[in-house]
Amino acid sequence: MMQQASQAMPLGKARKTSRRSGREVFVFDRWLLLAVVSLAGLGLVMVASASTSIAERQTGDAFYYLWRQLIYLGIALALAAAAFAVPMAYWKKAGPGLMLLNVVLLLMVFIPGIGHEVNGSMRWVRLGAVNLQMSEFVKLFVILYLAGYLVRHAEAVQTSAGGFLRPLFVLVLLAVLLLLEPDYGAVAVMLMTAMGMMWLGGARLFQFLLLLLALSGALVLLILVSPYRMERLTGFLNPWADPFNSGFQLTQALIAFGRGEWFGVGLGASVQKLFYLPEAHTDFLFAVLAEELGLITATLVIALFLLLVLRALRIGRRAEQRQRPYSAYVAYGMGIWIGLQAFTNIGVNMGILPTKGLTLPLMSYGGSSLVAIFVAIALLLRVDYETRCNDRSGQQEAWAW
Repeated sequence: MMQQASQAMPLGKARKTSRRSGREVFVFDRWLLLAVVSLAGLGLVMVASASTSIAERQTGDAFYYLWRQLIYLGIALALAAAAFAVPMAYWKKAGPGLMLLNVVLLLMVFIPGIGHEVNGSMRWVRLGAVNLQMSEFVKLFVILYLAGYLVRHAEAVQTSAGGFLRPLFVLVLLAVLLLLEPDYGAVAVMLMTAMGMMWLGGARLFQFLLLLLALSGALVLLILVSPYRMERLTGFLNPWADPFNSGFQLTQALIAFGRGEWFGVGLGASVQKLFYLPEAHTDFLFAVLAEELGLITATLVIALFLLLVLRALRIGRRAEQRQRPYSAYVAYGMGIWIGLQAFTNIGVNMGILPTKGLTLPLMSYGGSSLVAIFVAIALLLRVDYETRCNDRSGQQEAWAW
């Protein structure tokens, strides 16, 4: 009856009157929305600023990438609205099918005429004038599948090695396909997100230690097979040793941070984006932001991502307390994913992590990333919406910020 009542409520209504206080209250997490809107809005401003030089040179239109980003944003919002309209029960049933779709999506990039190579990597599928990066959707679908698995096999995950290892075999298959592209950053984020969800699902500590040993062995093997991977892995430790080759991206990013100081050189006044810093509007957008708007704004962006992640984890915790485990794991997974990807991108920009091709969620230029992240936010809002609407025992508390 409670599920029917939640589905019967109009999805378009963002407010509802509290029976206890008679005042109008918000049925969505306002702090989450504040973080999302702030990051997406600032992202549009920085994409416009960081891409003007390269857009002018390539197309003759300084705002070419901004117009495309606005189109991507419109598509992302439309798909997010469609995702929000689907009850979480349906996403739970669709989990195994989405995992099969993951394999299909990753195989598509290797089909001649469909897969598209960019900068030596086969990560994209070309649809007309649009390139789709399939790994962005793979990370989203893995979370939806794994959340359902943790609910269906909760006891096995907590008590047996088999329950812990079964989903890992599927993840290893996806990881192999991603490594063939290659897309090491997506593999790292996907596996770490999965491990975080398994930990929250009750998996035992020694299982994680064994898995860590296995992953370390696999890393050593990859390095032995291709020594250049060790050079890429350790190059960030001293980028100035080879500033015009392996350390070029990082040294230019660090120069951008140094020029920005506390308050920046001014919006649009970046020098590093003028063909010095590669991928200034995608992977290294945060460095341009730090140069133009300074350390204060860069710290604010980090705080907004922290707020987003904390609200996602709080939404998951409240769903778990209301006996909605699938919704809880989805919220946990989305929060871990967004937090890890933001941390990795910012860490790469600041030189504390090896260079990886990961976008900054909600901010970097790119349609695939924007669509996947906005769908993830929509599912977070759906979890929050269903949890609040199904809470009849403490209505006022459930609708609090």
